[in-house]
Amino acid sequence: MVNPLAEDLEHILSHTEKIWEEFRNQHIFMTGGTGFFGCWLLESFAWANHRLGLNTSVLVLTRNIEGLRKKAPHLAADPAIHFHVSDVENFEFPAGNFSYIVHASNEALNYVHEPNCRFMTSQMIAAAKHVLDFAGFCGAEKLLFTSSGTVYGPQPPGMIRMPEDYMGSRNIDDFRFAHGEGKYRAEVLCGEYAERYNLEGKIARCFSFLGPYMSMNEQYAIGNFIHDGIQGGPILVKGDGTPVRSYLYASDLVIWLLTILAQGKSGEPYNVGSEVEVDIRSVAMAVAKCFERAREVRVALEPTAGRPAERYVPSTEKSRRELGLRQTVGLSAGIRRTVLWHEQREEKRENDLFKRRDI
Repeated sequence: MVNPLAEDLEHILSHTEKIWEEFRNQHIFMTGGTGFFGCWLLESFAWANHRLGLNTSVLVLTRNIEGLRKKAPHLAADPAIHFHVSDVENFEFPAGNFSYIVHASNEALNYVHEPNCRFMTSQMIAAAKHVLDFAGFCGAEKLLFTSSGTVYGPQPPGMIRMPEDYMGSRNIDDFRFAHGEGKYRAEVLCGEYAERYNLEGKIARCFSFLGPYMSMNEQYAIGNFIHDGIQGGPILVKGDGTPVRSYLYASDLVIWLLTILAQGKSGEPYNVGSEVEVDIRSVAMAVAKCFERAREVRVALEPTAGRPAERYVPSTEKSRRELGLRQTVGLSAGIRRTVLWHEQREEKRENDLFKRRDI
């Protein structure tokens, strides 16, 4: 069966082939392997492992193997991908040596609402500490922590793009920023453990993304828009459409994460995202145009006169300068690829359902 992501995976491989050589004959431990980041990293690993004959294996920490089997059965069945079933905060340390660890778990997003904001922060810190304890236990050489642009707190009016040296303003008692507080404290732990265990701790501050495997009905606006479009529309913008975002496509995301893991400076954060800004209303319009029959876009609220637009856009100058990273897939192309992938999956699901009924 042809992998529908083959073009993207070849694109990733063409930009990371030398990096993959570093992982040859190695064992990798990963958290968050069933999420958006994790699925893309596993897809890329499986592709490179096969194409380059790396003889590499990945042990994925997860609570939900069945979820991956439904989402990506070919990954769950890959003989080089294994599973350790447990919670990230208290998993029993698996035996063996793991030279590389990817901590991409983001389960705390399940608690992004006011009554649980302190619990969410403490959960993220506990998870990071446990993973870092394991890194010291197994003698890992490098660890990648997928942090978040939320560590900066709200982007100040007049700041076009947030650089890594902006200290930000987080508030643990405000549920909107508790996620960023947890991520920031986990970053600090990464630095402390790196010194304690002679571990290279790499930090990727991730902003906004799109692509296959992204959630279609959660807190991500572009995912909701694509979901609305696939359902036939209308595409609903719940606010006034003025907030400004930028989106990096998944294949670029993987290239950036692998490069940071292999070549980034230990203990230093790198922003991961796009500098090409777009307001939410325009995102909805771009999604609407990607269907054979254009979808209607409805914006719930009128903009408030004189109020500056809320922004969430990174500066990626450091990533470009130090690691040579750049965006290669534009927003429109990324939307088209994401829509096509979801449409193909839906068509396959309907065909499989029809076949079972026919039997």
